[in-house]
Formats: sequence, C-alpha cells, structure tokens
Amino acid sequence: MAGYDDRDGFIWMDGKLVDWRSANVHILTHALHYASSVFEGERCYNGKIFKSTEHSERLRMSGELLDMPLPYSVAEINAAKEAVLKANNLTDAYVRAIAWRGAGEDMGVASKKNPIRMAVACWSWGNYYGDAKMKGAKLDIAKWKRPSPETIPFAAKAAGLYMICTMSKHAAEAKGCSDAMMFDYRGYVAEATGANIFFVKDGEVHTPKPDCILNGITRQTVIGMLKDMQIKVHERHIMPEELESFEQCWLTGTAAEVTPVGQIGDYNFVVGDLTKRVSETYEKLVRA
Repeated sequence: MAGYDDRDGFIWMDGKLVDWRSANVHILTHALHYASSVFEGERCYNGKIFKSTEHSERLRMSGELLDMPLPYSVAEINAAKEAVLKANNLTDAYVRAIAWRGAGEDMGVASKKNPIRMAVACWSWGNYYGDAKMKGAKLDIAKWKRPSPETIPFAAKAAGLYMICTMSKHAAEAKGCSDAMMFDYRGYVAEATGANIFFVKDGEVHTPKPDCILNGITRQTVIGMLKDMQIKVHERHIMPEELESFEQCWLTGTAAEVTPVGQIGDYNFVVGDLTKRVSETYEKLVRA
C-alpha cells in the first residue's frame, strides 16, 4: 500500500476537491507547531456514513472548545464528506474530517489572524486491530495518564490530546501488544489510546465515567444498545484492582468498532457471549 501522501484519488480541501497528492499545507502551518487542530474519524457502510451528523456536530464543538470556530456548517461538512466519497468511488470507507489553523500573519502561540482551514479524506480501511477483532486484543498498561479536565478541553477531539496516546501505543507495540490501556490522573481506569473500554461482571456491564475522557459516539451507541437488550450498565469510576474480577472486556470506537480484549497486562478475559452479541448487534446496526 502506498503512503498516505502518495495515492490516487481526491481530497476535499477548503471547499473544493483537489488531487490527493496536491492536498498540502505550508511548513509554517500553525497546527503543525502548536497543535491547533481538531478531527473526526467516521466509517461509511454500504454508502452511508454512520452517524455523520453527530460527527459533524462534534467537529464544530471541538473547534469551539479550542477557540477555533469552523467556517462551515454541519450541513456543509456533511456535504463535503459525501462529495469526497463519491469522487473516490467508495461506499465502504473510513472518513477523516479535519480542521486546523493554517499559515498566516501569526507564528507565535496566538493565531487569531490565521485562517481556519478544513479538509476531508477517505480511504478503504479494514479492522483497526487486525485479527484481534475475532480473537481478542492484547493490551499493555500505559505509563502515561489522561490529564485532569482542568488542564485540557477533554471533550474536544483535538490532535494535541493524542500525543501521549501515540507514545503509549508505540510502547505497547514494542511489547507485542495491539494497544495500551490508560489510567486517568486520579488512578482510575480511563480508556485505550483511541477507544473507550467496557467490562463485564456477573452479566452486567461497567465502563469508566467520561469525566476526563472523550465520550465516544460509538461508546454512546453501544450503551444504548445494551440498555435496549435490558443489560444493566454502570458508568462509574473503576479502580485498577477491579480488573482481576472482570470476566469480559471490549473496546469501542469508530475505527475499532467493537473489538474484544483478551488480555490487559497480567489480567485475562474471555471473548464471551455478551461481547460477541454486542459486536454482532453493532455490525448489524451500522449496516442497517
């Protein structure tokens, strides 16, 4: 597979479709130096982006949280995503919408004079965790912790918030793991590097309270599914020592979808019936 900078196709950029290889930014783009960037990851199934409007709404909200109001409405963002899928002749794809402060008159921390730009790309992307989607992912435990909400706009899907996630995932992969689970600044179980996490005990589901982590759209979808199944869901703070008592575990995210977890550090989990049921129900829902 060619690198992401060297492919055939089109990317929507600042209101128009451009050749894939021409979708470039200047080296003094503010986002490259100061992380003034927000993004969304979405999946298109059978020609329909799952919860496209919710993603577009969150993109705009993320921009507002970073003091970076996007110059496009939700309807315009939705239309851009549809245009780029059509231009690339894709009906099953991953869609990446991104907005950032570009190059302009400012090149310090402040950047009010710089334009806010936006792009949308899409490509074919299989299982985020490869064969772990079937047999269960193996997770390391990250040394980095999700920070306090007093230090970051945690409800924003902002590029800068993923730096410690990249570092944690690299460390995990070096150990032969698919990903890493992170604790939060208080020591509670938080999430994986790019996905929310769920546990099962005695037929009930437990998931971290999203009070310092992103409340994922897939997370919210799965919680709704579980409630429809009459499965009790506990959104709460989870202590590290509780990991030993949980029987099943899975991750949720647009890229991850619903991925079973077989191991976190020294703790093992079965890919049980409820995990399989949730995964199968989610697959049916997104393709409905």
